[in-house]
Amino acid sequence: MTRYKVDIVVLSNIPKDIGSDIDVVVGLPIKNPWSLPFGHKTLFAERMCQYDLFIYSEDDTLITERNIDSFVKITKILPDEYIAGFIRYEISDSGKKYYSTIHANYHWDPCSLFQIREYIFARYTNDHSGCFILTQGQLKKSIQSGGFLLPPRIGRYDMLVTAATDPYTQCGMKKVICISDLDDFCLHHLPNVYLGKIGLDAVLADREIERLKSLLGTEVFLAPLFYTNTLIEDTGWDKKYYEPFRRDILSLIPKGAKRVLSVGCGCGSTESELVKKGMEVVGIPLDCVIQVSAEAKGVRVVPPNFTAAKEALRGEHFDCILFPDVLQHLPDPISLVRDFMNHLENNGCLILSVPNFNHPSVLRKRIHGKFRLSTAGNKNAFEKYRLNFTTQSMLHRWLKKCGLRRVQSYRQVETRFKRWNRFTFGILDGILSRNIVVLCKRKSY
Repeated sequence: MTRYKVDIVVLSNIPKDIGSDIDVVVGLPIKNPWSLPFGHKTLFAERMCQYDLFIYSEDDTLITERNIDSFVKITKILPDEYIAGFIRYEISDSGKKYYSTIHANYHWDPCSLFQIREYIFARYTNDHSGCFILTQGQLKKSIQSGGFLLPPRIGRYDMLVTAATDPYTQCGMKKVICISDLDDFCLHHLPNVYLGKIGLDAVLADREIERLKSLLGTEVFLAPLFYTNTLIEDTGWDKKYYEPFRRDILSLIPKGAKRVLSVGCGCGSTESELVKKGMEVVGIPLDCVIQVSAEAKGVRVVPPNFTAAKEALRGEHFDCILFPDVLQHLPDPISLVRDFMNHLENNGCLILSVPNFNHPSVLRKRIHGKFRLSTAGNKNAFEKYRLNFTTQSMLHRWLKKCGLRRVQSYRQVETRFKRWNRFTFGILDGILSRNIVVLCKRKSY
């Protein structure tokens, strides 16, 4: 730093000698070692009037003077309800850049787009970037909101991430990214430990961002195909925009299938494998930004709106229609399946994938009070959680009402449960599979 006077405080669970010019605050807020990051909150509150800027950061995220300069510049023009935020990236041995912030269920929100002067902003739904910067005024506002000095806890993020995101999630302000000057708001996650695990290739990410910027002032459908986030404090049930390759779904695609429709298509990881096999794949994308990644993989896309998509598909029929982890997110899944059955060839099939809420891992969540599975069959359950608690029996009822019969299932039992399954001669394989994946046809075929 050449223009900023910086005081550094290190939070640690044990004494450390890092140098005479660095303070070390020793001690955990509570017994859980993951609570250590929460220690910065009282420190910031105690020193609130001593500094212009307050930076919290994990010890492996590089924040440069350029990043701070950009934050200060943009904060001067942003409305009070927004905080300029950052996204992280990693670099492979070959020099390739990946945005580690961009993965799983997180995504750009096209509805959040706005422009001030020459700067374009948008919200990325992953609030975690391993750090945040607040002005003195933003810190005061955060503390006054009652959401900043909350005790260590777990919410939709784990404890460590919750500590790093409270200013955006609990204090009445939202994190936005300046996508027109994105490089100024990118931070290097120095260990590069997520390479090959999570994160989006910068080439694909940049295409999505260019698409996002191009939406300003257009009449494109900005809203998502459906609400992909549940109202449960566990992001594991959210629909994934960057889905992994789904071997279970692909294994059920009938031989000879030539045309496939994917309803609720994300980045196209699974659909692209069908394209490679010479099939024509059409996707109804989750939104108008993620469709860019699917298109880049050879998927033809239609508008991310059920009504507009059906109009675009008028007269078209498919050998196979996929619903990859979609139906649990819809208030009326039966009507949607019936609608799209009109686009099936005479002997065509549907492949449905939903989570199994009878799985032992769900039982553990029930014990911890995440939700009550007893509400699964309750009509008000979806309104409360924005989620259908899907089970085999529920899916069976849906198929029956749609005039469908199950032809084949894919069940994968995790290694740790295989002993139980063998002991019961496979009777429990439906319960011990995390996902319910079925191929079904009309009862008349």
